[in-house]
Amino acid sequence: MLRAIAVVVLISGLIALAVLGPNWLMSTEHEDALSTLMCDLDTGPCQWKMNGSLWVAELERGRVGDQGQEYRLQVHTIANPDRLLAVLRGESMYLGEYPVPLDNTGVDGGIDAWEATFTAPFCTTEPEMTWRIDLQQGNQPMSDLPVKMVFRAEGRTN
Repeated sequence: MLRAIAVVVLISGLIALAVLGPNWLMSTEHEDALSTLMCDLDTGPCQWKMNGSLWVAELERGRVGDQGQEYRLQVHTIANPDRLLAVLRGESMYLGEYPVPLDNTGVDGGIDAWEATFTAPFCTTEPEMTWRIDLQQGNQPMSDLPVKMVFRAEGRTN
């Protein structure tokens, strides 16, 4: 008798999980999507507020060198961070993580300006790659960053 009750409870639990589980998972993913906005740096600057401070990031294409397309990332904020690091991560495919240290280029009107020039790695089999830029303060990821900054890089064609 006890075995029959255990089997009924187990089957009921599995049915409940099968019915309610996908809805619960989808609502969690939806909440995460609402809290992090996609920002395409190819179309213009990204702006966000974090901990009461305004942040602006913009990406400019530079010259095409031996290693490929150069990019200049600029970040402006009144948050006064000690150090900033941009970490490039492949969004369309994984090609590793590439830290890019930003240099503080000065303060103008209370706004810190940070800048870095870099060349995005590219895949030899795919001509276009989408990269995500995550910011870190020193070695600490900025986990409360409300935007997901992306840009598209093209590899060299020979």
